[in-house]
Amino acid sequence: MSTIAFLGLGIMGSPMAVNLAKAGHAVVGWNRSPGRADALVAAGGKEAGSIAEAVRDADVVITMVPASPQVEAVAYGPDGILENARPGTLLIDHSSITPQTSVDLAKAAAEKGIRVLDAPVSGGEAGAVEGVLSIMVGGERADFDAARPVFDAVGATVVHCGPHGAGQTVKAANQLIVAVNLQALAEAVVFLEKSGVDLAAALEVLGGGLAGSTVLARKKDGILARDFAPGFKLELHHKDMGIVTDAARTVGATLPAGAVAAQLIASAVARGDGALDHSALLRGVELLSGYGREQGA
Repeated sequence: MSTIAFLGLGIMGSPMAVNLAKAGHAVVGWNRSPGRADALVAAGGKEAGSIAEAVRDADVVITMVPASPQVEAVAYGPDGILENARPGTLLIDHSSITPQTSVDLAKAAAEKGIRVLDAPVSGGEAGAVEGVLSIMVGGERADFDAARPVFDAVGATVVHCGPHGAGQTVKAANQLIVAVNLQALAEAVVFLEKSGVDLAAALEVLGGGLAGSTVLARKKDGILARDFAPGFKLELHHKDMGIVTDAARTVGATLPAGAVAAQLIASAVARGDGALDHSALLRGVELLSGYGREQGA
């Protein structure tokens, strides 16, 4: 079992840290805003007052923060990971950031004798709670193999995708697929309701056919109840679609459906829905279809 510093105890990070503690790892958690470590402490973990305190004696450091600027904030500087972790420490970044940020971090960490894996996850809050996340990993194969006991405590599908940055590239593709899928689901829901079909019955049978998907299975109940409590916030998906768009431009890939989905997500954030679950794309389709805003409230 490892001593793990877990930095970022948000919607995803908190249940992941809890599952690591339940698996027998010694987990020390830190969060930028206080008051997020209660679940970890209840599971047998500890709370640190600073990044330096959390990482000082850790074998493994895990980061789960919103975006590239936050990863850089916890990694660099006199109070950051690279200045306070021991040589030989394995840094696993579960955040969803740009591939280049991951490549740069790995290079800077290597100068300190710290190994890095970019390991973004998919599965949302439910997957984090259940410990069944999909984890796409970039970095050295030997480091990936060494990290398997950590990954297996939080994920069900764990795949080494290539060198540093490869995990983030695959996560960008994941977010592209999820965005287009969510938009198609939202349009189908409005189409079905406008046609007078029993929506619950329709989604049940659709889920058993070729139209079935993890997105439909995970989001169906929330859509039926119009409950958009965030499992993954629209504002974070907006950030991820920016990563997809930028990376696609760099490699010369054309993403027409992705571009439309990205604009619709941007529109939802601009309307003030950024803190809602990304399934709240439904609200935009409802507005375009003549529903009053209160219907999706």
